[in-house]
Amino acid sequence: MSNNLLKGKKGIIFGALDEKSLAWKTALKCYEEGARLVLTNAPVALRMGEINKLAEAVKAPVIGADVTSMDDLRNLFEKSIEHFGGKIDFILHSIGMSLNVRKGKHYTEMNYEWNQKTLDISAMSLHKVLRTAWDMDAIDEWGSVVALTYIAAQRVFPDYNEMADAKSLLESVTRMFGYYYGVKKKVRVNTVSQSPTRTTAGSGVKGFDGFINYAEKMSPLGNATGEDCANYIVTLFSDLTRMVTMQNLFHDGGFSFTGVTQAVIEQMEK
Repeated sequence: MSNNLLKGKKGIIFGALDEKSLAWKTALKCYEEGARLVLTNAPVALRMGEINKLAEAVKAPVIGADVTSMDDLRNLFEKSIEHFGGKIDFILHSIGMSLNVRKGKHYTEMNYEWNQKTLDISAMSLHKVLRTAWDMDAIDEWGSVVALTYIAAQRVFPDYNEMADAKSLLESVTRMFGYYYGVKKKVRVNTVSQSPTRTTAGSGVKGFDGFINYAEKMSPLGNATGEDCANYIVTLFSDLTRMVTMQNLFHDGGFSFTGVTQAVIEQMEK
């Protein structure tokens, strides 16, 4: 059921790959709540994914962009503003890629050239997106930008590897750029730290099945689903959260503040 929370708002969704992705689910929810959308992803992801199916469902154009390229991002914003006939109200940054994880390099043996690419794609891309929007004055006053992160930025999850560093950097960019954008245009910038979710990217992390079961037992409310995450992000894009900015918002069923649960204790005592 729609509450028209985003009626009249216009947004760009980065990172929708397939039906499992959080960006995909968020795009559907934003459209349901009355938003107009532009979808974007890297050219290679556009070839691999099913984004045209999503584009048809939400009646949105697809504009390819390499998030590490300032020229591509400028083109994306120019075409989006032209499509909307005005400035943008919200952006979802749902982007993450680790070459060291993909190629099986342990954290203690990482390839540093690959690491630079990981940080550029997974974290500094948010800075580049915000910088481009800042330079072009592309986001309207009281706009909202949300980036997806994970609690490995604060705690050690060994198999999350260098992505933990990338998420830490992503959250730092959120705070720093959030300050400047808030002062300049009342634009708010936040990260959402989501429960482990069975996305195509998440499922590629070593030991994912065991970990998602552990997180379920460690969360008083259980793991938050992708649909739950999309609902939460919609509230952050809406006018209901105008004074929330520079925050890392945990959306994880209580996992982040739970020391231990009875279910975990019982499992350990077996």
